[in-house]
Amino acid sequence: MKLISSNILQQIITIRPANSYKGTFGRLLAIGGNINYGGAIIMTSSAAVHAGAGLVTCACHPANLTALHTIVPEAMFLDYQDQTGLSNSIQQADVIVIGPGLGNDQLAAKLLLTVLQRITKQQQLIIDGSALTILSQHREWYKLLPPQTILTPHQMEWQRLSDIKISEQNNIEQNLKMQQTLGATVVLKKNGTVIYHYDQTVTKLAIGGPYMATGGMGDTLAGIVAAFLAQFKQAATNQVIDAAVYCHSAIAKQLAENNYVVLPSAIINALPQFMRQVITDA
Repeated sequence: MKLISSNILQQIITIRPANSYKGTFGRLLAIGGNINYGGAIIMTSSAAVHAGAGLVTCACHPANLTALHTIVPEAMFLDYQDQTGLSNSIQQADVIVIGPGLGNDQLAAKLLLTVLQRITKQQQLIIDGSALTILSQHREWYKLLPPQTILTPHQMEWQRLSDIKISEQNNIEQNLKMQQTLGATVVLKKNGTVIYHYDQTVTKLAIGGPYMATGGMGDTLAGIVAAFLAQFKQAATNQVIDAAVYCHSAIAKQLAENNYVVLPSAIINALPQFMRQVITDA
């Protein structure tokens, strides 16, 4: 197991080419946000925009439209009940995130299955939040996970997916065996997040703290991971994921110097300046 260091940021976050446009930095589709949990997918979408994704579409319940356009006007809206529109957006996306605020009802399960059936090998898929619980309830869908899938469970979600009890999740070999069974990268979120990569390498985060124990933190991480994958295509996927996870916690650590609690929205707002500083210091 290898510790992720700050050097990963300079390896991944690079100066943008002068001859570029929105499409250069990726098309991202974020699916989630039912009528009760719209804030989750809005944070995911906002994090993706602030982390540099070129074009972000948020597919959610229409009740969230006003809030979405107020908080992150850069993102496009799609009613996730619009099957034709959703199918088109899935086809056009470079990266798809599904799960933040999605809920666990029949519509949510249908949306996840639709994504699993339509995604191609050329696209990246991040499954987070409610979608992880749905996936654990439909284990016959595990075989539908493409190799480029990234699962971002907290410890209880990992227990549901793997049947590995939280008390036993420090067993790297056991986690790695289940990760290989799933055939996907697993970002196991906890104090000292551990990333089980598709190629069986394991990396660990050594920064972060209790100041990050706030609702929406995982939704924000999902957006950052998605944005990094969408735009930093020149680097190995493993390194891009490690850099995104490190960036999320590094900003939180910096903000915690003057804040008792670090809000996900504060991390989001700090992203562009933090990423610019990485380039300046390189």
